[in-house]
Amino acid sequence: MVELSCFYSLSSPWSYLGGPKLQDIVRRHRARLVLKPFDFQEVVPKTGGVPIRTRPQPRRDYHAVELARWSEYLGLPLNVTPRYYPMQNPAPNWNKHAGWTVIAAQQAGLDAFPLSHAILRALWAEERDISDAEVRRAIADENGYDGAALVAAEQSEPVQAEYRRFGEEAERLGVFGSPTIVLDGELFWGQDRLDFVDRALAKRQARAEV
Repeated sequence: MVELSCFYSLSSPWSYLGGPKLQDIVRRHRARLVLKPFDFQEVVPKTGGVPIRTRPQPRRDYHAVELARWSEYLGLPLNVTPRYYPMQNPAPNWNKHAGWTVIAAQQAGLDAFPLSHAILRALWAEERDISDAEVRRAIADENGYDGAALVAAEQSEPVQAEYRRFGEEAERLGVFGSPTIVLDGELFWGQDRLDFVDRALAKRQARAEV
């Protein structure tokens, strides 16, 4: 089974907007999707990415316009200025915990994608504070997971070690944005590159059938 790695942050609106299409691609090609949340703020300044909070105001304004365009085009609700996305002076680790929750689900052998998408939707469309452990627990419970068990596992060494490993891998590969899909070592950055992921998987399948 072909494996796709998805490097992303649980605060990325583009990961939220691209989620359903990515899931459809994975389903159609019978691929294995490995979610790899990583420390975006730590890695991307080293690889050439520019976090939204550090961009000049015109870039930030256009970012909001693009989010609104894509939200309308894809039919996915999105608030371009969500209440719990801190644009100024974010608390340390505010968006890391949600990544740890997803990793905990994946380490438990569960399909973590529905949980991941629900957390992103909670932030970007439902005005919920994903930095709050009780909110993450509730989101997990609502989507058929054992929320208490996942939140309890967030700080465990296996989860923390994997989070660090994903960050190291992202830096080594040169990942500079979220989401970035990796197939056979090739990077596809952004939810608007998912059509290229689809084509690459189709070509790979065609070669295998020759």
